[in-house]
Amino acid sequence: MIKIQIAKEADTAILALLGRLTWAESHGHYIADKNNLLEYLNSNFSISKTKQEINNPKNLFYIIYVDDLPVGYAKLVVNAINESVASQNNCRLERIYIQNEFIPLKIGQQLLTFVEEKAKALQLDTMWLTVYIKNKRAIRFYERNEFKNVGELNFLVNGKEYENIVFSKNI
Repeated sequence: MIKIQIAKEADTAILALLGRLTWAESHGHYIADKNNLLEYLNSNFSISKTKQEINNPKNLFYIIYVDDLPVGYAKLVVNAINESVASQNNCRLERIYIQNEFIPLKIGQQLLTFVEEKAKALQLDTMWLTVYIKNKRAIRFYERNEFKNVGELNFLVNGKEYENIVFSKNI
């Protein structure tokens, strides 16, 4: 059985671990220096950083479970400004990650649909995100879901830049 729940502070450790695991699975192979990867994971997916993020009212976290096992999550940031996105009444889908072994279940689609509905319920009109230009699977996923390329943004991992596409969608 698949269920999606809003994450609360009590879920901090689950979110930190899911974030670390899924980010390493989806992006780790793009980072040549594994020390940079480890440093990035340690600074961005620590318990303290995750707790700080979950307690920020602009951030909304959702965890997706398969048979009560947490296997992925999404993070929305309400009213996140980007020069390529015209709407000021928007949200950024900053993270949507599913553990690799669960991707074939197509639950990423269910999670995306769920967060889009949550954004609509908040009366937001646009969802935007960034994706690494070499992440072809993610690019195809967003294009299938009617996201449009509206710009670019460089993503830093310990001082090294990675070119990202900015995708946007009216919701």
